[in-house]
Amino acid sequence: MKVQRTEGRFHLHLSAWEKRLLFELLRLYPRSGSPRKSAPKPTHSPDLPASERLLQETLTEQRKENKKLVQAFLADPSRFQDTKAGTRLSLSQLEVEWFLQLLNDIRIGSWVLLGSPEEKRWHLDPETAPHLFAMEMSGYFESQLLEALEGDA
Repeated sequence: MKVQRTEGRFHLHLSAWEKRLLFELLRLYPRSGSPRKSAPKPTHSPDLPASERLLQETLTEQRKENKKLVQAFLADPSRFQDTKAGTRLSLSQLEVEWFLQLLNDIRIGSWVLLGSPEEKRWHLDPETAPHLFAMEMSGYFESQLLEALEGDA
């Protein structure tokens, strides 16, 4: 994948394989599991469980809304323009940031589904391989977009 920036837009140049992979990754959104580790609970805050519930409800609603946006995004044929080398996807700065959030949620959700391992020691089997693949490939797309953002700074 190559990323170019022109006139305030990011242009992602994807091969056919990368486009298929990106579509499959985005269809995984949202991954199950919560990336938040339990923080130490202060003893002087009796309503912390209610706050935690509210946070989880808010995150769930945000993910539902993002899921609808992802489905609409993938279904919009004007988003993806065929080129000689593959496909071009154009995104605004805000869309790039949204895209990064989606990819990160997929990456972290996949890590949680792998058991939140502290070290990169994976036990690969038919159950864990898809999670590892999703985690690594979403990280690949994230790194490409972040590199383009850094080049813009």
